[in-house]
Amino acid sequence: MVHLLTLPFRLAFGLLLGILFLPLALILLPLLLLRLVLKVVIGLIVLPFALFAGLIALVASAFAITLALLIPLLPFAFVAVCVWALVQVTQRSRAAT
Repeated sequence: MVHLLTLPFRLAFGLLLGILFLPLALILLPLLLLRLVLKVVIGLIVLPFALFAGLIALVASAFAITLALLIPLLPFAFVAVCVWALVQVTQRSRAAT
């Protein structure tokens, strides 16, 4: 209800301040456009480096996850290699006799 009561004042002050700040906005518009252009240019220059850093981080995290999953399996792999080597040695000795 208060918003409806103050609506004429808000409209009047909004229009008055809008008209007063219009020349300032027109003066600052080229500077704002220059700022936008500089941000886009810098973004296009920095983007490949950011993507490359992201790719390196992705590869490093994939390597870390792989190690975290495979390191607990190393004792089983060691036992499997020992059994395989033992089987190979016994098969060669049988083939030699």
